[in-house]
Amino acid sequence: MSGNIYKIIVTGPFNSGKTQFIQTISDIPVVSTERKVTTEDRGIKAETTVAMDYGRVKLDDKILHLDGTPGQVRFKFMWEILAKEMNGFIILVDSTDPGTFPEVSELAETFQNFHKVPYIVAANKQDMEGRVSLTEVRRGSGVGDDITVMPCVSIEKTSVRQVLLQIVSLIDAERAKAE
Repeated sequence: MSGNIYKIIVTGPFNSGKTQFIQTISDIPVVSTERKVTTEDRGIKAETTVAMDYGRVKLDDKILHLDGTPGQVRFKFMWEILAKEMNGFIILVDSTDPGTFPEVSELAETFQNFHKVPYIVAANKQDMEGRVSLTEVRRGSGVGDDITVMPCVSIEKTSVRQVLLQIVSLIDAERAKAE
């Protein structure tokens, strides 16, 4: 994809808020593949994404195609399919659940192996009790100092917009270097 069109993957551990993130900002009804949770995770939430979420948003003069991945590892075969032609990705992490932070570096490595593209880590649920600092998210997720780790509240449109503007700016910088 080129010009003012961007394909951005929204990935992250199970229950990090990927579906909500896309639903909050999408200009179109989100195409979702949410199904009832049938595993031991059903005590955490009632439904989970089994294939993908898809939304689209126009920010200024840019059109962003947002593809949300399933968070459960058993659906990981979808990750490579969704990563085709991505321009960048966002790893959403639940900042109230430090046990999931190590998954961030694994996801970063996996998606970078598909395509070397810019990415950021969005520390979601920053509005909730029990959240940890961005420093703790960075430390727990093992990403380098060169990777942006920023706060996010996936139920707030302005917060989601800030995350998207940040990844678009990194993608634009990469595109400018390639020219």
